[in-house]
Amino acid sequence: MINYPLGIKKERSRVHPAQAKSSCNPVEFGKRGMSFESDINATNEYYLAHNIAVVHKKPTPVQIVHVEYPKRSRAKITEAYFREASTTDYSGVYQGHYIDFEAKETSQKQSFPLKNFHKHQIEHMKSVLKQDGIAFVLLHFSERQETYYLSSSFLIKFFEEKHGLKSIPLAVIQEQGILLPQATIPRIPFIDIIHSQLGGDSHS
Repeated sequence: MINYPLGIKKERSRVHPAQAKSSCNPVEFGKRGMSFESDINATNEYYLAHNIAVVHKKPTPVQIVHVEYPKRSRAKITEAYFREASTTDYSGVYQGHYIDFEAKETSQKQSFPLKNFHKHQIEHMKSVLKQDGIAFVLLHFSERQETYYLSSSFLIKFFEEKHGLKSIPLAVIQEQGILLPQATIPRIPFIDIIHSQLGGDSHS
């Protein structure tokens, strides 16, 4: 059982502990999202192996509270807490540019829930942009098998101006974002978009 502080509940659709914690809310991790996260991790490994970029998933500090030992040689963590609110999922460097991004997934087909983003994440993206870093989000529609690259500058503006809305319409994401091709290697070629925005040619 993993609990979060600050009253923020972990969503079952997320695989990694990227949100803040609550001292009393138990969390169950579902399998949905594992393939998307695995694809991102495999992409990062490809970029690292080919000296294209260095990008890693950020670790989230966990405070272990209770451990059981069903067998002498095996320990089972039964209760733990995330010690601090997370910022975004991934960070790294590409050709001297700091990059920082969040990866989100939804099973909805026509919109992306805004509840997937938290205020502290928006503030973190703002800070990255103020330092001339490259910040963005990867939005994956599992039912459509589509992944979009959306700049944090647009997400921040939409989040603050349209916070009364419960979601970002797919039509808006298609207009403001970039649909990533379904590549084999690397699986999610987000560096191609960054490279193009910096004035270079595609790595593909």
